[in-house]
Amino acid sequence: MSAGHGPEVGDEVEYEAGRSAIVTDIRKGIPYLRCAGRREWPIADLESLRVVRTREQRSAEGDLW
Repeated sequence: MSAGHGPEVGDEVEYEAGRSAIVTDIRKGIPYLRCAGRREWPIADLESLRVVRTREQRSAEGDLW
């Protein structure tokens, strides 16, 4: 993740090597993630996140759910 810019709601992020999720909310500066088959969860370690596709990129590809 680039310094000074965190993920935004709707972005697809990689939170572990080979594992991705969607940022569904940001509460008090903490992103909440959700992926298929798993409940939403907070992730406090912002450095562990890498934005794979922004919401705009996902929308352009017809991949909003």
